[in-house]
Amino acid sequence: MRAVGIILAGGNNNKMRSLTKIRAVAAMPIAGSYRAIDFALSNMTNSHIQKVAVLTQYNARSLNEHLNSSKWWDFGRKQGGLYVFTPTITADNGYWYRGTADAIHQNLDFLKRCHEPYVVITSGDSVYKMDYNKILEYHIAKKADITVVCRPLDQWEDASRFGIVKMDDSRRIEEFEEKPMVANASTISTGIYVIRRRLLIEMIEHCAEEDRYDFVTDILIRYKNLKKIYGYKIKDYWSSISTVEAYYRTNMDFLKPEVRSYFFKEGAEVYSKVSDLPPAKYNPGAVVKNSLVASGSIINGIVENSILFRKTFVGNNCVIKNSIILNDVYLGDNTYIENCIVESNNTIRANTRHIGENGIKVVLEKNERYAQ
Repeated sequence: MRAVGIILAGGNNNKMRSLTKIRAVAAMPIAGSYRAIDFALSNMTNSHIQKVAVLTQYNARSLNEHLNSSKWWDFGRKQGGLYVFTPTITADNGYWYRGTADAIHQNLDFLKRCHEPYVVITSGDSVYKMDYNKILEYHIAKKADITVVCRPLDQWEDASRFGIVKMDDSRRIEEFEEKPMVANASTISTGIYVIRRRLLIEMIEHCAEEDRYDFVTDILIRYKNLKKIYGYKIKDYWSSISTVEAYYRTNMDFLKPEVRSYFFKEGAEVYSKVSDLPPAKYNPGAVVKNSLVASGSIINGIVENSILFRKTFVGNNCVIKNSIILNDVYLGDNTYIENCIVESNNTIRANTRHIGENGIKVVLEKNERYAQ
């Protein structure tokens, strides 16, 4: 494909509560065996984009470990590759990334060394499947300066989480409002953009000269009447996991057969770093209904409408309902978990109850797994 990819994966998000205290949002586990960034990376390789830069910053250790080899997404066999960029102190710059535009600016040499005429920019915290070739074809046909991928706002979604756009009959964006308290339109930006590489370099350098740091505010909104910015509408599944509730709902969507079929059986594959773990083991007395249980797990109790990630141990007489159990969690005997997200590497003591009564409860126990 005639494009280079940039995945923005460095931001912090307080709406994820304690879930992002130990990891970046892009590293959040999804659907039992994946991480959020896997979907953007898989879309890149399935669209034949061979050169991809991931810009990381906040709590990047686990994300960088996940990206330590490009082979899982088949990048860089002979050309291109997967590049992971973190903020670097130089003689000219001593800042962390101050915004999305500044993150690109601090790594502008990467774009200047590329030869591809176009750039596909996306975030690392959204779950979706997409062929970027179709957007590029639309971008070229419209003779657009920038193309923004958009979708309808669902009734249950909070408009203040997204950029709201208004388009004319030709799909040119007339208004762009970032995270408004009250939405005046029903179309949102998905944070996926296509732009000519030389134009992007020019606009990013111009932003830096004026001490402007945000791609949406300082480029899309500021230039909407000066540049030809078009919207590309999609109707397929797309979800941003930027809040605890959205993260929970996105994972629970994978319990629906049609969602699992869409991601894992239809069309292009979703790739991830593979862990060599044995299959899940169900001991006598275990009952599992409408749930996803990842490899390395051992189940002794009852699991209903839940997602258990890798290396989860469920003790005797445990009951887990409508919950997400992240990687490497030990649940002691007689534990009851309902409407919860249990943080990874946790040990939940025996005879413990955790119930999310007023929304989703994030369970973070600081118990030592092994006695001294």
